[in-house]
Amino acid sequence: MARYSGSVCRLCRRENQKLFLKGDRCYSEKCGFERRGYPPGQHGQGRIKFSEYGLQLREKQKIKRIYGLMEKQFRSVFERADNTKGITGSNLLSMLERRLDNVAYRSGFANSRAEARQLVRHGHFFVNGKAVDIPSFMVGKGDLVEIREKSRGVARIAGALEAVKRREIPQWLELDATSMKARIRDLPARDDVTAPMQERLVVELYSK
Repeated sequence: MARYSGSVCRLCRRENQKLFLKGDRCYSEKCGFERRGYPPGQHGQGRIKFSEYGLQLREKQKIKRIYGLMEKQFRSVFERADNTKGITGSNLLSMLERRLDNVAYRSGFANSRAEARQLVRHGHFFVNGKAVDIPSFMVGKGDLVEIREKSRGVARIAGALEAVKRREIPQWLELDATSMKARIRDLPARDDVTAPMQERLVVELYSK
């Protein structure tokens, strides 16, 4: 499967916003965005004026990069959201939040979504008692996500749970750090997505 293999700090600089793609590093003085908070390239420090299309494109790219999706994956989620009853933009964010790799990150089992994706692929997670190694697996209300027993001693997972205080566990999740389990209390709503996103611009872009 295709994936981005370049510098993730460069992505934050390109979107002119800290996207928290590298876990602990994003909270330290080593953060690339903190050191060079301007777009990459020789014209990065110049004045940039975006057209309406440019603003829509940048917002779509930003949301894609926050959740770690490639274009084909993101478009597939959007089409599913568009075909679901309700507001397309809110449906889109809800579906992105319900991905297993994002749930693992938001529950505090990993320091970043990229790390969570790797842990899922390596088979460290059970959903409702069954092993799931597909990062795009979409959880539902009432589902139980847990670290499998053999993986509870993994240093990266234990370290992430120690550092989970740096970010707030969303209300739609219920975390039991001791038993390394998280239950989906409810489906995530628009208000549960705290990162600054303008999903309306993405809907407008794909509606052209």
